Amino acid sequence: GRSSTMVTALATKSVIRSTRVSRSRAAAAPAATRGAAAGLARGRRHQLSRNVAPNAASEADVETTPIEKSSTSFDPVMDIDAVMKILPHRYPFLLVDRVVQYEQGQQAVGLKNVTINDNFFTGHFPQRPIMPGVLIVEALAQVGGIAMMDPDDPKENFFFGGIDGCKFRKPVVPGDTLMLKVALKKMNKRFGVAKMEAKAFVGEDLVCEAELTLYMGN
Repeated sequence: GRSSTMVTALATKSVIRSTRVSRSRAAAAPAATRGAAAGLARGRRHQLSRNVAPNAASEADVETTPIEKSSTSFDPVMDIDAVMKILPHRYPFLLVDRVVQYEQGQQAVGLKNVTINDNFFTGHFPQRPIMPGVLIVEALAQVGGIAMMDPDDPKENFFFGGIDGCKFRKPVVPGDTLMLKVALKKMNKRFGVAKMEAKAFVGEDLVCEAELTLYMGN
């Protein structure tokens, strides 16, 4: 009887010890998990700070360009003197200030700075100055003439033969810079006839487009 009682007591002590150990492990596990999670969070914060800091510094280093220095200036391929050697037009009907892109017999891009001093604004219109649409088309034709004529031997004049599909999209007003692009589509040198695609822009806005036919002659 005594031996069985001792066995029972030893078994009871073993169960109590195993229960205490399992409880201590169970209590330690969440603490370890919390420690690991905190370590991951610290690592992520450190990684984010390393990633964000250079970007923030680079943004801080970027200086905003002053508005007085932000306009675009186009270097002339042909200045006004070169333009006047090709075109026979003179004040008040010379409507191209410079040519900024040019491929003889292919295309040309010119510009006109529109100012309140242009004489047509006196009557078109006194209360709301708008560049006449027909003069935008005339300016396009002058750039077309530059594209089709030989700049080294500009002996002939050119004349309107037709205006097709002309559309005016937006008004052109004082202060605008009118960009005039003309590309030759067909050129019959024998008869001196050229068809060209013409577009006028102010900034990114298309203000006028048309297909022009020009005749070369004396």
